[in-house]
Amino acid sequence: MTARGWTSAMPGVFVLLWSTGFIGAKYGLPYAEPFTFLTLRFVIVVLLLGAVVAARDTVWPRDPRLIAHLGVSGLLVHAAYLGGVFGAIRAGVPAGLVALVAGLQPLLTASVAGRFLGETVGGRQWLGLCLGLVGVAMVLSTRLTGVGFDTFGWDGMAFAVAALLAITGGTLYQKRYCTGMDLGSGTFIQYVAALVVLAPVAVLTETMEVRWTLPFILSLGWLVLVLSLGAISLLMTLIRLGEAAKVASFFYLVPPVTAILAFLLFDEALTPLALAGMAATAVGVALVVRKA
Repeated sequence: MTARGWTSAMPGVFVLLWSTGFIGAKYGLPYAEPFTFLTLRFVIVVLLLGAVVAARDTVWPRDPRLIAHLGVSGLLVHAAYLGGVFGAIRAGVPAGLVALVAGLQPLLTASVAGRFLGETVGGRQWLGLCLGLVGVAMVLSTRLTGVGFDTFGWDGMAFAVAALLAITGGTLYQKRYCTGMDLGSGTFIQYVAALVVLAPVAVLTETMEVRWTLPFILSLGWLVLVLSLGAISLLMTLIRLGEAAKVASFFYLVPPVTAILAFLLFDEALTPLALAGMAATAVGVALVVRKA
């Protein structure tokens, strides 16, 4: 594949990989507490990524301000976002509701991008963002049918909202301050920062007990290799190459693709409403990313 072809395919590959994150969490969380799970994940990522960057001629940042910016970005995208998602699911919030809250990210990003990044979001793009959110709600509506909102507390929703704010802030912060980073060394610094903050939280608030079952090992391995190394690298590249609002709009495609994967893997039903929502989401994202 040519470089231009890979650039065109990158958003689709990112959405497909990112969509497996909720499925991986669903498999692994019954066997470890959320922050313990993430701490193990970050330790393995840091070891693997450290070996990779040590084996090649890596460009390390020398500006202390860039290093600090990378640390902040890592805390937002890795520690706060993933900690919020895992914490919400562990607290009993349905994964569909967590995904719906996180689905507000493109609209929130677009509303802030103008002031923070100086990007212009036109009327067609706002229409696409709103249409995409409606589509996401349609896709997830069947998963929320019959959900008892008394089965989880405000702490669970607080985790979900924290995840939304973290991934929105992390996307904007990455675009504003970290686009010049080397992908290898920059990502390594981000994960080290996330690990330094999250590991003490796990030690102080959880038992740190892990049931090393085959589903947990497979889930951990998938989340490390496919999500933490593959999908995150694609996300950072997309942020560097594109406008924040356009990159954020790709997250609208995650719930529909997750629903398709659940249909293929778990035989979960795809209702006509969900299929219509997928179409609406695809049209909305197309309106956002299409060149004027």
